Amino acid sequence: MSFYKKAYLNGKIVPIEEAGVLVSSPTFRYGAAVFEGLGAYWNASQNKKYVLSLEEHCWRLLESMKMIRFEHSYTIETLKSSVLELLKAENYEEDVHILQSAFLEGEGGMTAKSPTGLAVIARGRTRSSGFEDGFSCKISSWTRITDNSMPPRVKCVANYQNGRLAQLEASTDGYDYAILLNQRGKVAEGPGACVMVIRNGTCITPPVTGDILESITRKCLITILEKEMNIPVVEREVDRTELYIADEVLLCGTLYEVTPVVEIDRLPVRDRKPGEITRALQQRYLALARGEDKAYPEWRTEV
Repeated sequence: MSFYKKAYLNGKIVPIEEAGVLVSSPTFRYGAAVFEGLGAYWNASQNKKYVLSLEEHCWRLLESMKMIRFEHSYTIETLKSSVLELLKAENYEEDVHILQSAFLEGEGGMTAKSPTGLAVIARGRTRSSGFEDGFSCKISSWTRITDNSMPPRVKCVANYQNGRLAQLEASTDGYDYAILLNQRGKVAEGPGACVMVIRNGTCITPPVTGDILESITRKCLITILEKEMNIPVVEREVDRTELYIADEVLLCGTLYEVTPVVEIDRLPVRDRKPGEITRALQQRYLALARGEDKAYPEWRTEV
């Protein structure tokens, strides 16, 4: 795994060592920061790099800043250029994972009207063995946060303590990953990925009103499934036991892309091997992300 070398910080490219916030800032004290994780994909045959769904991610960051009541003057073009500027400066010739953050600078209390800073960092992506072999998952004893507590559709740093606790529990108990239920006892999502279930030729996934992130990757996969693979997608509440009897289960998100789930609570998902639909979805998603397939050009922004 490559390490961070540079950062975009408030309009400048700086060495990573110079990109920091005060320990007295609302960001450090209260987790007053929102972020986006983005993926950039290297196409060696074209000698080009593409950022996937750049504009959608930047719009979602603006929405998060609005909901968390940050005062700022950032535009969609500023946010997009911050990502592209860093990627040009880093000049990676590999797939890259990008973290774009807006945060409260300066000093102040919980409700301080602090200046809003903007930072972007990126490093080469490595994929876990689970991308090929599949994850073993545990239904967490922790409950997913709700829209009336710390709304999951806001990608707020503080929200991710919920998923961190679930993942620590799963790892301690010998699993690769956690799946959280919401307060109604229905399947929500993983600590950083949405859940999709394949059963009887249909894809079932929890709705955006089920205390999940409004995932951009999930939206892309729904398009691929319905328009290209002729697999209907139903967005509805999902019982935990539906996971036990599914034909295939997969996790999706910018970081996890399309990751198979082969075991849940020590029960096998079919034969404990990634399913055919999941494999096909992986291949299609990566081909589109890298521009090997020219469909959906609006999904890709060339660096």
